[in-house]
Amino acid sequence: MASYKPVVVPAHPRLGERITQDTVYWQGYKTPVQIKEFGAVNKIDFSPVPPYNYAVTASSRIHIYGHYSQEPIKTFSRFKDAAYCATYRDDGNLLVAGSEEGSIRLFDISGKAPLRQFDGHTKPVHVVGFLSDKYRVFSGGDDYSSNLWDIPSATEIVSYSEHNDYVRCGCASKVNADVFITGSYDHTVKLFDARTKSSVMTIEHGQPVESVLLFPSGGLLVSAGGRYVKVWDVLKGGQLLVSLKNHHKTVTCLCLNSSGQRLLSGSLDRHVKIYSTTSYKVVHSFNYATSILSLALSPEDETIVVGMTNGVLNVKHRKPEERKEKSQKKRQPAYRTYVKGRTYMPKQEDFCVSKPVKRVLRKYDKLLKSFHSSKALDAVLEPPIRLYTPEVTVAVMQELHRRGTLRSALAGRDEKQINLLLTFVARRVIEPRFTPVLVTVADMITDIYQPVVGQSAIVDRQFLRLQEAIGKEIDYQEELLEVLGMMDTLFATFTKKRATYLEENKSNGLRPLEE
Repeated sequence: MASYKPVVVPAHPRLGERITQDTVYWQGYKTPVQIKEFGAVNKIDFSPVPPYNYAVTASSRIHIYGHYSQEPIKTFSRFKDAAYCATYRDDGNLLVAGSEEGSIRLFDISGKAPLRQFDGHTKPVHVVGFLSDKYRVFSGGDDYSSNLWDIPSATEIVSYSEHNDYVRCGCASKVNADVFITGSYDHTVKLFDARTKSSVMTIEHGQPVESVLLFPSGGLLVSAGGRYVKVWDVLKGGQLLVSLKNHHKTVTCLCLNSSGQRLLSGSLDRHVKIYSTTSYKVVHSFNYATSILSLALSPEDETIVVGMTNGVLNVKHRKPEERKEKSQKKRQPAYRTYVKGRTYMPKQEDFCVSKPVKRVLRKYDKLLKSFHSSKALDAVLEPPIRLYTPEVTVAVMQELHRRGTLRSALAGRDEKQINLLLTFVARRVIEPRFTPVLVTVADMITDIYQPVVGQSAIVDRQFLRLQEAIGKEIDYQEELLEVLGMMDTLFATFTKKRATYLEENKSNGLRPLEE
């Protein structure tokens, strides 16, 4: 009697994830460190100078964290209510922050008490930052105003009241010390010049603006609001270059990497998308546990810090590069030691002893070996196989069909089993690698259970799903045939043109040589 041969599961090519340089680069971070703050993290800002500490604004406190510290190394808590938007100066010595009570405080990193306090806003101040000359501070508040302050005298230089809603984001130009930008919930982004009494440019974003970002060159502006991230050309008067819609919920924060070649956006949909600044296509993405409010990258992209609505700070550090150190290891045997004797050919007088190989059969193979067709089909319809390796399920169905026992294995099932079987067929019948087998299975199921149609709402619903899936696939095939017909027509036209060109050459006196 011949031994049982296990079911052969055909190997189908899979479209795997394309591994790019960006994938390798952005996956080179360690397991994240989780730090719990007192409230939602509304701002994260890295110091521009070593050792690259970062300031985290949450609730009524500003915490300063070291590069690898999980506890704050310094805390600023001189706020009666919530603090907002703590931002470093370019030299890393000063820190400015807004507050819920409408005042702006300036701190020295080495001290605790505020050096200056700027009062002028009548409502909460959510946006503050330094101009590139280091001696002036801009701010934006819920009183619709955008102000400019002088640090040495602690006085207001100019106030702009051009927005019609809350001012919630802003940034300063690194090229021009007089230029800063604010974004508002009135759907506009305004560019201000401290030497003028009004804004010099207004850009309509179309959604409440949550974040703005100016490229280091000062020529490109990025605005985020709603589900959109839009890039504008400032030098062309605010011309829209590209509009990106890769998030499912509101985009809350923007960030550039150290080289300026990658743009990062965080959203309430729990994702951070990374775009190439040349093609503006998503090259990588991160997934987080809850909605994202703030995002920051350290210089050289060594650390990525994300603040979330539940007050959790997610910190990822880059893995250190593996250094090839010449260590004195124990000398291993040469390669020839391991392959010795593999190529030996037995001689005529040699006696060969073969070691029996024990073959372990899977559950469905054991059942097929015992001719239990129905139980073998049940075994491959279990969730681990049905969901993750559907090719095994289809291979067993094909083997049952080859044996002629597929109809008997499909018959005699209850409502739950029929529902499970129809769900699998309706989901996988449109896959080209499974279609030939599952179409036969669907025909048999329809023939067997046609008399009971109308007795169970669950089974009827699954039959309708199967009909809908096959109908859609037929429509797709018809559309593809139409496209193929159009392409054949175009190719035929090209062929005719080529023939006409040859005929013209012949008419010009070119004849084939006669023997």
